[in-house]
Amino acid sequence: MKRVWIGVLLAVGLAGIGYTAYAMGYLPAQLTQRVAAPPVQGEVQEGEVVAAAAEEEGGVQSDAENFQVRVLADAKVVPALRSDLNMAASGIAQRVVVREGERVGAGDLLVKLEDAQQRVAVAQAEATVARAQANLDRILAGARGEDIAVAEAALEAAQASYVRLVNAAAPGNLKAAQAALSKAQAEYSRLLQGPTEEAAIVARANLAAAEAQLSQARSAYNRIKDMPDVGMRPESLAMQQATIAYEAAQAQYAELFNDPSQADLASVSASVRQAQAQVETMEKGMPSDFTVAEAQVAQAQAQLNALQAGARPEEIAVAEADVAAAMAALQQALVALRNTELRAPFAGVVASVEIQIGEQVVPGQPVIQLADDSSWEIRTSDLTELDVTGIARGQRVTLTFDALPELALSGQVDRIRPIGQDNRGDTVYTVVVVPESQDERLLWNMTAVVDFGVK
Repeated sequence: MKRVWIGVLLAVGLAGIGYTAYAMGYLPAQLTQRVAAPPVQGEVQEGEVVAAAAEEEGGVQSDAENFQVRVLADAKVVPALRSDLNMAASGIAQRVVVREGERVGAGDLLVKLEDAQQRVAVAQAEATVARAQANLDRILAGARGEDIAVAEAALEAAQASYVRLVNAAAPGNLKAAQAALSKAQAEYSRLLQGPTEEAAIVARANLAAAEAQLSQARSAYNRIKDMPDVGMRPESLAMQQATIAYEAAQAQYAELFNDPSQADLASVSASVRQAQAQVETMEKGMPSDFTVAEAQVAQAQAQLNALQAGARPEEIAVAEADVAAAMAALQQALVALRNTELRAPFAGVVASVEIQIGEQVVPGQPVIQLADDSSWEIRTSDLTELDVTGIARGQRVTLTFDALPELALSGQVDRIRPIGQDNRGDTVYTVVVVPESQDERLLWNMTAVVDFGVK
């Protein structure tokens, strides 16, 4: 804007000289009007001051009313949409897919980092999700028939053990066990000591009686043995019965007086030990044994009831929370994997590439500059605080370009940045202008001049 103010001072000086000369009669009126009058359209130059010399009834206008300033500002052509792209994760650049000047579409891959660790993390998270989901499915499905059958069998076993313990402690059962023990012990003693005197006398008497009866039957049989019908005679039957009775008496006598075999002794000894153990179990049964047996029955019953009733809401909620946590961890791992890629957020042209394959990438450091060159906007760089006050949003302007002198575009003020910046002692403001039409010859950072009109 400095050249604008230089032009203003020069124009004011020339106008003053012309007016003085005219007042003193040195210049003709036509020449004075030429100096003071505004230029014809198309002849306005940067920094030019227009002098209004219109006469009014009653006198001549003041200097402030006679002169107007045309506001011009230097500017740059910039893309309306542009971005300095950076990676969200650190790592080694594995692939740089694009080059400067290359056009890309939205979502295209630009840079790829090494991702071995991230892929392992994703696999682990997927396994955790599968395990949590399987546990939830198992809980929701309920107990299998096989599990219920096992629980029922455990309950029956516990109940049977309890019943045995209760029956063993009954008074009648204890007496029966004691009697069985006494009988087994007596039998064992008899085998070791032999028969008693009374048993020996009885056995001898039975054997003698059987022998006498046999002798008598034999004598009777001898008298009829030659008869044709001997087999039908009662003497033959008596002979047979007497023989059998005698042999039985002999066996009983031999059993009493013969030594017992080792097998007999072992069998009777085992019977004694079994009876003794049964008696001791019944005699030593304590109330605590009943308590333990009852607790085992209750535990088995509770397990069966739990299987039959299915999962509780609390268990389902915990399993669902585990699945949700596993899914969140998986999403986090997938995000970390996606962060190893840099993709284009919009379609455009790659303006610059600041990364090479094998280089370390730092998060937040720009690596790709991307711009949408299908739409441009013009940004001023030297509009001072004195001139920006007369500019408003929506104001129409004229745009010219140093590199394209034949090109003039109309535009509108889109926005004014509210914060000024210091530019070599001057406070300047950035005004953004949107051209009403685009030109394919425009390039990023081309210089332009914005004509805001007369102020």
